Amino acid sequence: MRQLPIYPASQPDVLLLETPSELEQRIGVARRAVTATYLDARAQVQGVISRWISVEQSVEHRVKSLIAPDEPLTPGLLYVGVATLTGSVFARNRSLATRALLPPTLLVLALNHFLPKTTHNVAQYFGALEDAHFPTFAEKHEIAKAHSAMTWERVKDATQNGRAAMQAAVEGAVVRVEEATGLKLKEALARSEGVVRAVETQAIAVAHSAQAQVEAATDVVSHKVEEAKEAAEQKAAAVTGAAEKIAQKADEPPRRLV
Repeated sequence: MRQLPIYPASQPDVLLLETPSELEQRIGVARRAVTATYLDARAQVQGVISRWISVEQSVEHRVKSLIAPDEPLTPGLLYVGVATLTGSVFARNRSLATRALLPPTLLVLALNHFLPKTTHNVAQYFGALEDAHFPTFAEKHEIAKAHSAMTWERVKDATQNGRAAMQAAVEGAVVRVEEATGLKLKEALARSEGVVRAVETQAIAVAHSAQAQVEAATDVVSHKVEEAKEAAEQKAAAVTGAAEKIAQKADEPPRRLV
């Protein structure tokens, strides 16, 4: 027969295992899937926003680098817009080619006139893009620019040669007229040119003298204004001193008559 122990036996620990139901398991799976989808979508949206901010900053930096700091855009762009709209107004009743070419031509000319440095920077930037992405087109563009420059130089040379030939023809005609009539046309022309130059010189001298007189008058007026200001300050100081003396006398006690 088994003998009982002296001390009572300890109760064994009872472990309770929580077993989720099938519904709870399915809800957990769905919640984890929704959370993962949300986090993925949020990461993609944040990536798009970051890329957009970087693009915006790069565009801002590029625009600031293209704009010349010594050229104000406010009146320049206004003048360019007015010139372009003027071309559109002038060409609205003309042919199709005129309506297509006149506004952009005036736009380019106005940009080169009112914003030359900014236009040069923009042209260089587009040239760099053209060289990087369209090298064949850039090569053809450079060839066209070279041909245009050569044509312009030829036109200038032809104009100078024509002017020289016309001047020589006029001088020859003047000589023939002098020989036929005995009139001294060369001396008259030289005198007229001398008169014109003298008038121009006198006009320049008058303009300089007028500017000097205006500057002298401005200096005199400034000096008079300073003198008047100093006199007014002195009078104000005198009035202030007199007022202080009167106030001191008013504050003194009355003297007793003996």
